[in-house]
Amino acid sequence: MIQKYRFGTPIETCAVIKELPVTEEKLPFFEISSKKENTEFVYKMADKDIVYGLGEQVRGINKRGWIYKSCNADDPHHQEDTKSLYGSHNFLLLSGEELFGVFFDYAGTVTYDVGYTHRDTLRITPEDWNLDVYVITGECEKDIVKQFRKLIGRSYIAPMWAFGYGQSRWGYKDAKDIRKVAAEYRKRNIPLDSIYMDIDYMERYKDFTIDEDAFPEFETFCAEMKEQGIHLVPIIDAGVKIEEGYDVYEEGVKNDYFCKDAKGKDFVGAVWPGRVYFPDFLKPETRTWFGEKYAFLLEKGVDGFWNDMNEPAIFYTEERLASVMERISELSKENLDVDSYFEFTGLVAGIGNNVGDYDTFFHEIDGKKVSHSKVHNLYGYNMTKAAGEAFEKLSPEKRILMFSRSSYIGAHRYGGIWQGDNKSWWSHLLMNLQMMPSLNMAGFLYTGADVGGFGSDTMEDLMLRWLQLAVFTPLMRNHSSRGTREQELYRFDNCDTCKKMIEIRYGLIPYLYSEYMKAVLSDEMMFRPLAFDFPKDAAARGVEDQLLLGNELMIAPVYTQNSTGRYVYLPEEMMLVRMRSLSDYETQVLVAGHHYVKAELDELVFFIRKDKAIPIGATAINTERLDAGTLKLFGYAGATYDLYEDDGYTKAYDLDSCIREIV
Repeated sequence: MIQKYRFGTPIETCAVIKELPVTEEKLPFFEISSKKENTEFVYKMADKDIVYGLGEQVRGINKRGWIYKSCNADDPHHQEDTKSLYGSHNFLLLSGEELFGVFFDYAGTVTYDVGYTHRDTLRITPEDWNLDVYVITGECEKDIVKQFRKLIGRSYIAPMWAFGYGQSRWGYKDAKDIRKVAAEYRKRNIPLDSIYMDIDYMERYKDFTIDEDAFPEFETFCAEMKEQGIHLVPIIDAGVKIEEGYDVYEEGVKNDYFCKDAKGKDFVGAVWPGRVYFPDFLKPETRTWFGEKYAFLLEKGVDGFWNDMNEPAIFYTEERLASVMERISELSKENLDVDSYFEFTGLVAGIGNNVGDYDTFFHEIDGKKVSHSKVHNLYGYNMTKAAGEAFEKLSPEKRILMFSRSSYIGAHRYGGIWQGDNKSWWSHLLMNLQMMPSLNMAGFLYTGADVGGFGSDTMEDLMLRWLQLAVFTPLMRNHSSRGTREQELYRFDNCDTCKKMIEIRYGLIPYLYSEYMKAVLSDEMMFRPLAFDFPKDAAARGVEDQLLLGNELMIAPVYTQNSTGRYVYLPEEMMLVRMRSLSDYETQVLVAGHHYVKAELDELVFFIRKDKAIPIGATAINTERLDAGTLKLFGYAGATYDLYEDDGYTKAYDLDSCIREIV
């Protein structure tokens, strides 16, 4: 059961698609605590209560013990002490003495003190008192999540080719670079479906342009890649370069499509091209205009995009830059002691992505001027919505790949997300695993992290271990930053092992795609904590580094350096699979309980649940060449599997008509 409670006059987020009446009764479970500064929702937690959710966030599956903020932030250096990441997903599930879900539909900043100040207290604090709260009760955790997913609408469906392996790097500066990457992969017969184009492809970092010197005859180049079975996926950024003669800039100014400053002029920020205007994506007419701009690349043969820098990331505002430079000039004349030195470094560090700048520009909502800080978390969502709405018109029958960096619940209907600019750290590998179920809870099923890490220098063993997790995630993209170690798979000594991991991925795509589609069309989770299926198992409730995948698999990747194995808890009998290639594997049935499982660097280890089997096929150089005729059941003897199959490209998907049993 879902009950809706309204406080004040909320800003409409469009996260919820199901109309519910406002309940006049008292809000259950929470006490409302009023303080001088603000009002809070307070819930007393029992010792063994688990708090699931919050989508894209740091730390573990159980969120107890830290303070989190829903305030979309461009923070590529996130660590355990980070409070905000790129998305805001205000859905929590409390499991323990009470069982309920709660969604705080609020576009501004929300702070969650989940047992940090007081171990037994969950304290939720919105910045003001204008929000809708949805409370969901049900039979079990999975039931509550399913009700919530139906409330917010069906998740985005990606094309089949987007389940193939993708290679990306900020630094592929021209067509020659991309041709070389494609050639190196094809020379080694490593499967590859996509190559991503970062900001280098643009003419001086301007959206919906192509650098004709670096990428001459782009339409022909795009067709050339497709002949090799490779899709080009360009980036689109939020900021529009201020430049006379640039059509996107001039149209935006003429039609009043940009955010305003306090004086009503177009607000000036800065990102890659320097000074930019930010489209006011909260205006329907702006979304229509910006969305139609994707046609420029669609008409050249592109059929996938990634939206970036849409928190929005702001390098500086002119006002803040001027004040900082003035103060630095004053400090430069002084003897920098400890206090003035830290003031100096703080001034420089505080120029970019300063939350204080959110109060200096404004949106128009239903004809009213609204500070960006009040709707900050909706910005990236509405950029993705602009693209998704446009694709329905520009490409009504064909699925277009779309995923975004910034998001809010509701964006899941228009695209997937990747888990932001991570680092080549073992801790971020574990974080990738732990985010999967909470993102699924929030409706984001097409997701994954930058394999190998985006920032800093990756390591060969880290890349292999990350591949062994990413083999199972819907989005499997190797992405890295300019200035870091190049991490295309062919650059490593263990290239052959990397290749075998990718080949295993392609053999598993029929299963992964099937479970993804069944989860989307049934409003369920593809990745789940063990406790969701084994709620009465005390040991399962404490597992933080294993996940159930679909109805047949459990994954338990290695995420520490130099490890040749790990401890695994089995809540039931399972079949251990140790796979070095699609043709080189061992299986062993293990009883329920605790086990130490060896996992060498060249081995993919996973588990098939009791009396289950999965379809595995032959590998292929890309998804288009996968042959359904090679599928064989792999697992327990006598088990069957209901395979979901569609054409993978059109929108002719249906759960009832696309299922066939494999025996």
